[in-house]
Amino acid sequence: MDVLIVGAGSMGTWFGDAVDARVAFADIDCDAAAAAADAVGGDVAALEGATTYDIVCLAVPMTHVTDAIAAQAPRAERAIVDVSGVMEPALAAMERHAPDVERVSLHPLFAPERAPGSIAAVCNRSGPVTDELLATLEARGNELLETTATEHDETMETVQAATHAAVLSFALAAESVPEGFETPIYETMGRLATQVTAGTPRVYADIQATFDGADAVADAAAEIAAADSDDLETLYQEAAANWHDEHDERRDSGGDPT
Repeated sequence: MDVLIVGAGSMGTWFGDAVDARVAFADIDCDAAAAAADAVGGDVAALEGATTYDIVCLAVPMTHVTDAIAAQAPRAERAIVDVSGVMEPALAAMERHAPDVERVSLHPLFAPERAPGSIAAVCNRSGPVTDELLATLEARGNELLETTATEHDETMETVQAATHAAVLSFALAAESVPEGFETPIYETMGRLATQVTAGTPRVYADIQATFDGADAVADAAAEIAAADSDDLETLYQEAAANWHDEHDERRDSGGDPT
């Protein structure tokens, strides 16, 4: 089985290493394609070539995935797959431009350097090629999370857009404190801010451009900032209800604010 991977960034390189197939990388950056090919023992392919492959995998930024599918779908002989991170528009483009081949959208829920991990998967049109692909990913230690495109994209509004917005807001608003003043929550937020800000800015920008969620964080922060003491207690109780069982012992006993 041979696979064309369009996009030679970290996710495309991960996919090339994770599949049991002959792989070739195509990218607008020829040096990146060569580096990915060297990393996994693959080849370099022309981005606008006519050579066809058993599988075409789109590993491009989510804001470009529909255009990439339209351009590359004719090169897929048996299956087309994406690992862009957004599913509804990707699968709609696959149905439109690759109606006769197997179609799967995958979203690895981890950074490539932390593989293996959970992979959200939607099999829009399954078959022997994609069945083999998914079996290989599982054999490499990944856990497939079957979902729907709608459920995935709605979930990412919280899991990615809102979460990243909250952490980045803290990273922008927080000031350094004298050594010894750190609380456990501050230290935890500091670790999250360090982790998020060590990533690729474009990836985080694409997530915010694709999924709603940041506005809800901004609205909640504004509500907290404007609240008086009684209102803040009510907001705290609403937040606690979202995260704790009504019999949570820490909440019943008062808990430690730090």
